[in-house]
Amino acid sequence: MESDNFIEDIIVKDLQTKKITIVNTRFPPEPNGYLHIGHAKSISINFGIKEKFLGKCNLRFDDTNPTKEDLEYVNSIKKDIQWLGYKWDHELYASDYFQKTYEAAIILIKKGLAYVCDLSAEEIRKTRGTLNEPGIESPYRTRTIETNLELFTKMKNGEFPDGSRVLRAKIDMASPNINMRDPVIYRILRATHHRTGDDWLIYPMYDFAHPIGDAIENITHSICTLEFENHRPLYDWVTANCDFKKPYPQQIEFARLNMKNTVMSKRYLKKLVDDGFVKGWDDPRMPTLSGLRERGYPPEAIREFCARIGVGKANSEVDPELLDFCVREHLNKYADRAMAIENPLKVVIENIDNNQTFECIIDNNPNDPKAGKHNIVLRREIYIDNSDFSLSPPPKYHRLFEGSTVRLKGSFVLQHVKTCMTPDSTKIDHIVCRYLPDTQPGGINSGMKVKGVIQWVSIKDAIDTTLHKYEALLNDPKDGVLDFNERLNYNSIEIIDHAKVEPFALEGDTAKSFQFMRMAYYKRVKTNDGVCVFRRIVSLKDKFNAKN
Repeated sequence: MESDNFIEDIIVKDLQTKKITIVNTRFPPEPNGYLHIGHAKSISINFGIKEKFLGKCNLRFDDTNPTKEDLEYVNSIKKDIQWLGYKWDHELYASDYFQKTYEAAIILIKKGLAYVCDLSAEEIRKTRGTLNEPGIESPYRTRTIETNLELFTKMKNGEFPDGSRVLRAKIDMASPNINMRDPVIYRILRATHHRTGDDWLIYPMYDFAHPIGDAIENITHSICTLEFENHRPLYDWVTANCDFKKPYPQQIEFARLNMKNTVMSKRYLKKLVDDGFVKGWDDPRMPTLSGLRERGYPPEAIREFCARIGVGKANSEVDPELLDFCVREHLNKYADRAMAIENPLKVVIENIDNNQTFECIIDNNPNDPKAGKHNIVLRREIYIDNSDFSLSPPPKYHRLFEGSTVRLKGSFVLQHVKTCMTPDSTKIDHIVCRYLPDTQPGGINSGMKVKGVIQWVSIKDAIDTTLHKYEALLNDPKDGVLDFNERLNYNSIEIIDHAKVEPFALEGDTAKSFQFMRMAYYKRVKTNDGVCVFRRIVSLKDKFNAKN
């Protein structure tokens, strides 16, 4: 089996040396918010290892902090993982192991490796020491095993107020790794848990509960982001001292995903939701997986994006244009083409009678011969986009202007005849043109050379629609301003009313994606009042160099 990164190097070696016979990983999200694009990398690594090495991957919710967790987040996380196309072997929760975690703490106390401490959180912080100075031992560190067992039982039974006592591991207050200086492993917390209700009044800390969950589930490789690298000695200490069988789970750290102008903090994303800056966790501007889904990002493109960024050991920032590139690459293969007009300009084709029509054929997707074709009807009165006509064309303007010719997509060559202004002569009311016979595809003069091809929709058939166009939630940092609040983009959404689309854009599934030719990729949605809304997924313009 060939490996593609340093994590797989370790796995291949462990399999070859028979240290393990099957690979077990897990994805352990805390249900305190919705997953974002950064989590997609961890998901793809853990579930990708399962698929490649024919192993197993559990979904285990780290629900050890009931004050921030909710069933809504649990359900959203499951939906997002399934949407990405992954399947977990077991759905598990840290709360499944509350009793076993409590028993593990008892083991440590009986071994003299844990003690109940009466110092406040602030006092513990002050006595922790620094990188250059050792910590100060708690005056409660020398309590007897019997006293610690008694006090810990009383903590569990609710005989002390919140924050009055904690259980700390007894390791080394002079350790160069501050995480090993008698870390807190249990605290008193009166809060209703979304699964266990009010059964527990004490809750384990993540650094204690996580290795215990991994050991119970026989996880072989516990893969996490680099910020947990300094926690690995504590992870190993817990598994080694709580009487678990060898081989112990092996923690491996990788560089998390950071993206330019993209919020990668659930805490701040929640603030955007709570403050009403966005409409919810699934707002199409949000970098959450549910937001990307609502916007129209294909899950296959997100998986490809994760594959392209790879797995490294050093933190770096990824350009979001790479994600857009992957989205665009996928939609280019699979999205049907349709014509849309963002800013309509009326055109009267004078040599077409009022009741005369022409059937024009459009390829649904020129990249997919199996995608088929659809018809669009050319009539006397059509819309083109305002940007496709100019009274004062700039250099190299290959669209319609006074006296010029241009081809209507899938139809005839159109020749400008005259421009009709509004009564006050301030703007164009409509333009008059004529079509050139036999210039349609298949016609005798179909090979007539013109420099421009423009979109159009017959006025009688045009569907009124609203377009939603999105930009990044954060502006580029300027003059050293890095604070998210000062970089919020208050123009992150643009709503364009009275746009027009051809009838074909209403066919197919409700959430179908289209390439509006020469515009962008859009996803169709419906609002409650029946107005058709399209959300821009990604532009057609590609700023990313795939060779880099």
